[in-house]
Formats: sequence, structure tokens, C-alpha cells
Amino acid sequence: MVNHCDLLIRGGLVFDGLGSSRMADVAILDGYVTAIEPELIVTAKQIIDASGTWVTPGFIDIHTHYDLEIEVAPALSESVRHGITTVVIGGCSLSTIYGEPDELAHIFSRVETLPVELIDRWLHGARSWANPTEYFEHLQNLALGPNVAAMLGHSALRLKVMGLERSLREHATDEEIEKMRILAEEALDAGCIGISVDMVHWHKVSGPFAGRALPSHHAAFNEYAMLANVCRKYDAVFQTTPNPQDLWSFFNILRLSPGIWRAPLRNTILSALDMDGAPHLWRMYSPLLWVCNQLLGCNIRFQTLAEPFTIYADGHLTPLFEEFSAGVKLNNCKSREERQLLWRGPTFRKEFAASWDSGFPKAFHRDLARMIIVSAPDSSLNGKSIAAVAAEKQEDPLEYFMTLLELYDESLRWMACSANNRDAVRKNLMTHPHILPGFSDAGAHSRNLAFFDNSLSVIRQAASSGFLSIEKAVSRVTGEPALWFNLQVGHLRPGVRADVVMLEPAKLNSPIPAAVAIADAVLDGASRMVKRDPDPAVLRVFIGGVEVVRAGSPVLVPATVATGKVLAQVNPTRSHEECLARYRNRVSDDGSLDGGVDYWPVFLLKHQHPGNVAFHLLGFVLMYIIPVLSVSVDHTLILLLPLSQATGLLGHFLFERSSIDQRDAIFSWRALLSLHRMFFSVLIGHYRAEVALAKREYATNRNPSGGCSNATLL
Repeated sequence: MVNHCDLLIRGGLVFDGLGSSRMADVAILDGYVTAIEPELIVTAKQIIDASGTWVTPGFIDIHTHYDLEIEVAPALSESVRHGITTVVIGGCSLSTIYGEPDELAHIFSRVETLPVELIDRWLHGARSWANPTEYFEHLQNLALGPNVAAMLGHSALRLKVMGLERSLREHATDEEIEKMRILAEEALDAGCIGISVDMVHWHKVSGPFAGRALPSHHAAFNEYAMLANVCRKYDAVFQTTPNPQDLWSFFNILRLSPGIWRAPLRNTILSALDMDGAPHLWRMYSPLLWVCNQLLGCNIRFQTLAEPFTIYADGHLTPLFEEFSAGVKLNNCKSREERQLLWRGPTFRKEFAASWDSGFPKAFHRDLARMIIVSAPDSSLNGKSIAAVAAEKQEDPLEYFMTLLELYDESLRWMACSANNRDAVRKNLMTHPHILPGFSDAGAHSRNLAFFDNSLSVIRQAASSGFLSIEKAVSRVTGEPALWFNLQVGHLRPGVRADVVMLEPAKLNSPIPAAVAIADAVLDGASRMVKRDPDPAVLRVFIGGVEVVRAGSPVLVPATVATGKVLAQVNPTRSHEECLARYRNRVSDDGSLDGGVDYWPVFLLKHQHPGNVAFHLLGFVLMYIIPVLSVSVDHTLILLLPLSQATGLLGHFLFERSSIDQRDAIFSWRALLSLHRMFFSVLIGHYRAEVALAKREYATNRNPSGGCSNATLL
């Protein structure tokens, strides 16, 4: 036990990120937690009285677009002020690891809703790497605020191999796919935690090919399959965004995922939302995940948003307009003058009206009665729906909307919410064990949305409504995503880096603050949507033991000081066989034993409940009785033999829903031998002691992320 520390956080309710809490003191020395115990007797340079507060691990944002912003403002204060201490960048196929700055600017600017000139300057100022290894060396030299884990963006990879024009129009050749494979493996070897692909229809490019979907959108299935196989080999994350207007894209993602005959794919799919245009779709998520993960051997995690999916727009400038052809044409225009010429043309209004009503399913409801004017040159319109104002003026709502767009252009600010409106459904999604709170898009769509506080919102809603225990709510945004993304963060225990958030519980009962627009100095004064809580629940945030937020506001840290670290996967695999062995030795969703261990301890840990053990013993007896009866009574009784396996599976379903290995469930020698060993161990009365021994050894040696027990930092 240490007797001195740099910082002592005394007397708070400490959450470990794995579902437990207790009153304790937290001692921090040299950026690491050294002790967590009640009433620690240590000397400290600084003591913080945490009485009445909650002390949690730092929150993890698993889906951001900070790849560009990190180059000029690596503190990423808009996320950190809400308790985020780790971000995953490289989402939706966009990253800067490969590709030329000019071309990368074209694929970033429209998604990020930032001026091309600004993005271009960022990239030219920052671009000093020629390969992934140099990229990660560059990241390590930045004064990072939060920890950063990076994915390789497929669009950037395609750009590197095929060039801008061909990447936006053609399928890759076999030679190009092989080159992509080599470059993808190089990126994962250098430190990428996975690969992101994008099939969604409203992510467009700017520049000479304005209006085309991102390069990743134009790949053939064999190209996606190659990238999935690379991720499978490394047990790395494969992040996918299916096209909501093409259900086949979702089917293609699912058929990449099964792991019955091969290693599973660690696949996170965006997104599981309660869509207004498809109000019953959310009911499909849970059974689909059960079939995929339990029966087909997949390792899928959907992502959902913790808040209503409210998007703001400046006239045409919104990702919602990328969903229909006339909206894309408006966003292709480089100036207001170009848009005016378009509106005054002979056919564009008819085209707009026709495309406004086209397309199914619609991600954006396009209901003018639910599209609210936030501000306009005519202030009498503010706060009213477009349909309501049109009714006052006795005009057709869509015709009136087109008139407003033509008249006011980007001076017409409006908002719409197209998903996650129903409180009960949204909370249902947030409680599902295979749906992670994510999808914040922090760093993207800067003029349109602000979900920097997505992780905090989970805890806020749990505190105000009780739909989750606070321990579970904290683990949902700390330990659980860390375990699945295979990152050594998100927990509070001795030996880990001191990424800590202090919350004032009484203030969590206040409503989620509304998004507001500011002129952000980070963006050279460009508009950005942010959240500003007038009475913040986030009291303090520490990253690596350094205080970076106090009373909801960033603390001035010297520009040369890096509080965050670059994170890599914990113990990545290097072959399909190694990945398969890790997956088959899962004890639960959040832990496995090393692939080379004897299977018996794994079997013991997945068969602890007396009811489950009883069902397996019954299945064992049926396995022998049915063949005997088929020989002695009626040979057709042999058809009942699958009842043996079904009985064991029923035991898991009723009593112990541990991770099921499909090969073991159907037949494997290791499962058969372990079942025999269970039977005789129970018969002689040794089984309970063997389970206790396995639990002690697992608690001592367990690596939650399925790899080595030490943090992996680049």
C-alpha cells in the first residue's frame, strides 16, 4: 500500500465501471490510480472532498469524427467538458491515415459541414506522415486532451489506391483489393483498432464530383468482405453504416458476421434508432441480435443515441437534404447566387416537390408540421412549424417551404426530430446488452447537431427516471464499450490510468440542456452547435491524473501538455485461428480465457447455476437413454436425440445466459468430454469445489478484453 500520492479524492461514491459501487477514497500518483479503499491513510499533495458526489471512470465516445479537429485543437474540449476521456476516431469510412490532403478535403468537408478552405488548411498544416506508423507517431506528439483510438477509414483507403474519380464511380480490381488488404493490415499493425466502412446514402463529397456518395459507398461486396476478413484476423472492430434505402446493404453486413465455421467479426452497426418513419422497426432489433449473436455466432453491437435525434438546418444546409435528389442539388451549389438561379429555373420547384415525396424508407420524415422554424429574418415566424405558418398564410405547406428556402436561403434556421422521440422506446434500446450508447458524431455535422453529452445523457436519464441502476448506467458508457472495443480504459481500479469524472447527483435530475449555436474560435469563427449546461452536473474531470474540467468548464492546460494517450487494441490476434480460439473460450460477453487453456475451466464458469447444471445432467442422461430406447423399442426414437442438446440450451436460456459456442452446442469433443466430467464430478460431490476454484483463478488472471492484463498504449 502506498503512503503518499499526488491527488486524493476523498469520500465519494466510487463506481468501478463494471457494475459495482462503494464509498471509498481514490489515490492517484503519477497519473495512475494506486489505491481505492475507504478512509485511506496517505499523504497527498492535493485532497479533494468528494462527499456527496459520484466518482466514475471517464466516459468513452465510441463514434466521433474528430480526425481533423484533433490536428488544430487536440484538447477536444467540447467532448471533455461532458466527461468524455476517450474518443474513437475514424468513423463512417473517414480518416486521414491515407490519402492526399486536397482529396481528403473533398470527402470530409460536406459531412463535417465545414468550409473546404478551412479543412484544406488543417490538412496541409498537419500532414507530415507518409504511412500509418508515422501517423501514430504524429498523434503521440499532439497535446491530446482525451485518449484517442483510431480506426482506418475505408473511403480514405479507397482514395489512396484508386484515386478520387475512380473511387467514386467504379468497383476495385482484384489487384487493387489486394493492395488495400496490404495497406489495411499495415494500418492495424501500426495501431488502428479497426476499419470503418460506409454505405449510407446521405454522406456526400464536395469538389469536382459534388453530390456523389463517399468512396466506400461504391465498393462491391468482395471488397467489403476482404476488409471484414482483415478485421476478423486481428479481432479488430469493423464499423458499418448500412444504407437505410437499400435493405440489401444491411443483409450484406449481416452475412459478413457469422462465426459458426470461422472466427466471428467484431461488428458494430450504426444505428439502432426508433425511427419516426418506421415506428415498429425497433421491435426487430432485439430478436435480430439474439438470432445473430446466439445462434449464428456473430459478435455484433448496434449503436443507439441516448437523446431524441434532433437536427438543425440552415436553409438547405443539413444532412437531411442529402436524402433526396433536389436537396443534393441545392447542397452542390457553392453560393447563394447559384441556388437562386436553381430556384428560378423553369423546372426545379417541380423537381423539388417530386423528390421531397420520393424514396422509401425515409430516414427523414419530411413532415412540415414537425419542422420548426428556429429563426428567420421575419421574426414572427420563429417557434412555429412550417405547416402552421403556411396555414396562416393560406398556402400549400411545401410550396411555402420552397418559397422560404428561396427567399431566406441559409438565414432560415429550422429544426426537426426524426427518431428517438418516444422516451420508453429510447430507454428500452439503451438497456439492451448488445446495443451500446454511441453514435454521437462528435466533430461532424457541426452546424446541425450536438450530441457531445451522449454518454452523460445515459446517466442523467437513469438518475431522473431509474430506468437503469446508476451502476449499470455508468458501466454502459465506460466499462462495457471498453471491453467490447478491446481498450484498456473505462475502469477504476488500482493500476489503471487515472481517467476520472466527478458528478453531482442532484444536478443530474435537471433536463438535458438544449443545443445552441456559437461562433467557435476552433473553427475560425464558423458556427457550431454545442451544449452549455447553466448548472453543470460534471464537477471535475481528470485525464491521466490531470484536471481538465472544473464546474463544467475546461481548465486551462498548457498547450504542450498531453493528458490523453493514443490507445491500441489490447493484445490483438494475428490469425483467424487465434481469434476463433479466443471467441470459443468466452466465459461471458466481456471476458474470455486465453485460447491455449484447457476448456474445462471455461465450461465450469459457464455452468455454475444449479438449475442450468441440472438441465445439462438431464441432457446427458437423454444422450444415452434415447439411443438405447431406439435399439430396444423403436428405431425411430433416434430422431429425438437433438432433445439432448435442446435440454442444455434450455438450461442456459432459463438460468444462465452465458455466451454459447455454436460448435459446442451442436457437437464438439471438448464439450462432450466436459459434459462427462461434469456428470461424474457432480456424482462424487466435487463439482461445487471445482467451480469455486475456477472462479478464483478467473478473478485473479482474467483480462476483461480478452488479452493481456496491462494497458496497451502506443
